[in-house]
Amino acid sequence: MKSKFYDKLATIYFYVVAGVIVLFLLSLISYILYQGRSELNLHFILTPPKFMEKGGGIAPQIFNSLLLLVITLIISVPIGVGAGLYMAEYARPSKITELIRLSTETLSSLPSIVVGLFGLLIFVNMLHWGYSLMSGALALTVLNLPVMARVSEDAIKSVSSSLKEASFALGATKWQTIVKVLIPSALPGLVTGIILTSGRIFGEAAALLYTAGMSTPMLNFKVLNPLVPGSPFYPFRAAETLAVYIWKVNSEGLAPDARQIADGSAAVLLIIVLVFNILARWLGNVLYKKMTGGK
Repeated sequence: MKSKFYDKLATIYFYVVAGVIVLFLLSLISYILYQGRSELNLHFILTPPKFMEKGGGIAPQIFNSLLLLVITLIISVPIGVGAGLYMAEYARPSKITELIRLSTETLSSLPSIVVGLFGLLIFVNMLHWGYSLMSGALALTVLNLPVMARVSEDAIKSVSSSLKEASFALGATKWQTIVKVLIPSALPGLVTGIILTSGRIFGEAAALLYTAGMSTPMLNFKVLNPLVPGSPFYPFRAAETLAVYIWKVNSEGLAPDARQIADGSAAVLLIIVLVFNILARWLGNVLYKKMTGGK
């Protein structure tokens, strides 16, 4: 009787905690969207900002954020998944393995401002890339690799050992088992890692202040070749992201409507993150069903 009472009490407690967290999250999202509601229009989204004038938009910053996301994911996802795969399937208990785990855990605890200064020293100054998309992408890769590697390792380890044994019993090699069995089965967890990584890419500002810069050139979409310096897709140009722009507007406040711009930018950034998360989940489910034969 007493155990049932404690069980109900614990269940009620967890429901209350979950409800409070969900309520807080919804309140925060509602507040940000409400504050930025006046700027949620196509003019604000599709026009460039104006220097010390009212009525500017955030089009270049949105483009820079999305392009930086793509470049960073292209670099970090293969390395992160590969690292997780190695730790889950190939690494044996040893001092080297312990050192790798210690290194990734230490790297994950570094403040983003420290990673930004590292990127400034190595990518911006030593490699002479300057403030650029590539410098920012590599700095964000350093930030996100520990998370991606850890989530990938956990996702691969969570796959039932019976699936691997069945694959080996059918004569599949280890690599065939990894590609055809482990990765498809671990795909939902891998998608979660990509979403976590993407959220940090969208919201990061401190590391990008010192690597991607706080300005952006005029974007000429008539030149689409990424190897041409005048192209918007050129990886070695300065690229102020939306998160950095929000910080700059709030700190400098040079525009007459700086508060409205910051509130609208925050609302747009939140909507982009929510839409990306929903699409990533949907795509992950579609790929999972396709790779597992619709089961």
